[in-house]
Amino acid sequence: QVQLVESGGGLVQAGGSLRLSCAASGSIFSINVMGWYRQAPGKQRELVAAVTSGGSTNYADSVKGRFTISRDNAKNTVYLQMSTLKPEDTAVYYCNADTYDSGSGHWVNYWGQGTQVTVSS
Repeated sequence: QVQLVESGGGLVQAGGSLRLSCAASGSIFSINVMGWYRQAPGKQRELVAAVTSGGSTNYADSVKGRFTISRDNAKNTVYLQMSTLKPEDTAVYYCNADTYDSGSGHWVNYWGQGTQVTVSS
């Protein structure tokens, strides 16, 4: 089993910045893609940004140029630096990771518990 623990959410004014962190722990053999998703009230969960173990990144169009995803493979941790925040960025942000289960030989997807980000206008 793998646990993902997020931190760094909170309340910020529009134009401000926040940094989210997500640390993976447990039976980790290998982690491929780590990413951040968000879900606003009444909306579907959507991909915000993702990063592979090799450092390739992917961003939602709505956050390009404002958010930066990074990871520390040695610490099994992924970060999301959010700048120039807008009220429409308000959502619960979830960490996600694809981990290799050496016991079963399969890749298993895990989710964190979520952290609230609220941007006031």
